[in-house]
Amino acid sequence: MKKHLFILAMASTLLFAACQNAPKKAEKTEPVSTRWNETQAQQWSAENGWLRGSNFNPSTAINQLETWQAESFDTTTINRELGWAQGIGMNVMRVYLHHVAWEVDKEGFKNRMGTYLTIASKHGIKTVFCIFDDCWNPTYKAGKQPEPKIGVHNSGWVRDPGDLLYTDTTLIKTLEAYVKDILTTFKDDKRIAIWDLYNEPGNSGYGNKSLPLLKKVFEWGWEVRPSQPLSSGVWSLALSDLNKFQVENSDIITYHNYESPEKHQAAIDTLKKYNRPLVCTEYMARRNNSLFTNIMPMLKAQNIGAINWGLVAGKSNTKYAWDEPIADGSEPKLWFHEIFHPDGTPYKQEEVDLIKSLTLTK
Repeated sequence: MKKHLFILAMASTLLFAACQNAPKKAEKTEPVSTRWNETQAQQWSAENGWLRGSNFNPSTAINQLETWQAESFDTTTINRELGWAQGIGMNVMRVYLHHVAWEVDKEGFKNRMGTYLTIASKHGIKTVFCIFDDCWNPTYKAGKQPEPKIGVHNSGWVRDPGDLLYTDTTLIKTLEAYVKDILTTFKDDKRIAIWDLYNEPGNSGYGNKSLPLLKKVFEWGWEVRPSQPLSSGVWSLALSDLNKFQVENSDIITYHNYESPEKHQAAIDTLKKYNRPLVCTEYMARRNNSLFTNIMPMLKAQNIGAINWGLVAGKSNTKYAWDEPIADGSEPKLWFHEIFHPDGTPYKQEEVDLIKSLTLTK
């Protein structure tokens, strides 16, 4: 009996040694870090203070490609218009990117991003870069962009990646390389306030078809784990699966709301339950009673970031309402978005005075 026990013990020892010396299977690589904890999120809020600004593309650009392509990258207009934003106390702009501009000229694209950040920083303005987008035109191409359709809101804006995601099986690899490249390049750039990974996922009738890419872009972001927060703004109550993923995985909570103050406050009350800083990355549609006068003070009082749609009227035509084209291109009786005319004069002086009273006084 003892002999058998000794043999068994020796066999077990040899087996253990063999297992220790055997080649180990490659371990699955997981992101080093995922979502920020609440303390990290609140620390970011304390460092950045009350963010207020606009969604910005220069008035000379009809869409993201015209903003970022080398032949139409307009630093003169960017500098001038961001100066007007600085003049009314704004300290952040939300700016859309597009993977095609990167794909055509990777280093040039990143250099132009850096140039933009330098100009914005000179004016005391941080940037929210927005990566993907499910809004407006489903297809696009590099090169000269179309002229605006007369009197039509955002007639030339393009999605990213749009319908191409569902027809080109190799595109996902390009998108991964793009996201990781720009996040890695600018991962510690203090001029960037937020990475908005995906604008209005599920829009344009995509619904849950956008969920796989939404999950992917967060995974890619976690692999890089930039020092700035990662977020994707909720925008439609109907998209419950997308909303759940967005609020449960964003470092800070961002959202869109073009409703009246009562409905806007109801949305805020719901989002406050997540105990994260809040930034409204789209608001202000005058026809809808979403105004500077009734929304911006409410957001400031609750330390919620306030980023309206539109700074300067231009080729995007977003002074016209979403569904109210004006065939002859005449002035709408009420501008839908925008603050300034192309020459820098305010659309409504009383609005500019109100904004300055909130931003330039303590």
